[in-house]
Amino acid sequence: MSQRTIAIIGDGKMGHAIRDLAEAKGWKVAALIGERESAGGSGITRSTLGNADVALEFTEPKAAVKNITAALRAGLPVVAGTTGWYDQLPALTQVANDAGTALLWSPNFSLGVNVMIELARQAGTLMRPLAEFDAHIVETHHSKKKDAPSGTAVAIAKAAGESLKREIPTTSVRTGSVPGTHELIFDGLYEQLSLTHVARDRRVFAEGALAAADWLVGKKGVFTMRDVLNLQRG
Repeated sequence: MSQRTIAIIGDGKMGHAIRDLAEAKGWKVAALIGERESAGGSGITRSTLGNADVALEFTEPKAAVKNITAALRAGLPVVAGTTGWYDQLPALTQVANDAGTALLWSPNFSLGVNVMIELARQAGTLMRPLAEFDAHIVETHHSKKKDAPSGTAVAIAKAAGESLKREIPTTSVRTGSVPGTHELIFDGLYEQLSLTHVARDRRVFAEGALAAADWLVGKKGVFTMRDVLNLQRG
């Protein structure tokens, strides 16, 4: 990666994980903005973001839309890691286009998870003729995670369900300090096939978010990790 100047919106565990990894990689962290400083988006300007090359937003659903909107209007490309706001994606797409900048959103920045989503899409196609197999998703996260099911589980269910041609139910477990585990299960009478991703450390998300931020600088439009990883569509 080339060196970038980044601003981080959100001073929770993910925000600090991104800051620590960015500094270890030699990036300049121009700002780390908490909830009080962001003030519902009104405290987010090009100046408070330290004139950074790109902003990374990792807060919570109720704050994300205003934070992302303010950063885009300030002219910064934004990597959005918060989930639970995707019903507002059309509006934020318009903001990014009007501002002439870029938005990259993803329910999960783990490189492995994004490959798993593509595998889930292919698995749905292969399993479609096998109607005797039930499909189910089980996702487990730490007890403080706000949304359930997780945005990642929703993405896996969408990818696999579209190719399987049926909806896939999800079970959400919230316990302890689990960073994130996602399992797609195809269960038959005498056998079971499963795809599982286990995150062992929050740094896996920070690594992917920084890769996304580096990729996004200089671009215009709205993107996902499929674009970053050049995964084939359709």
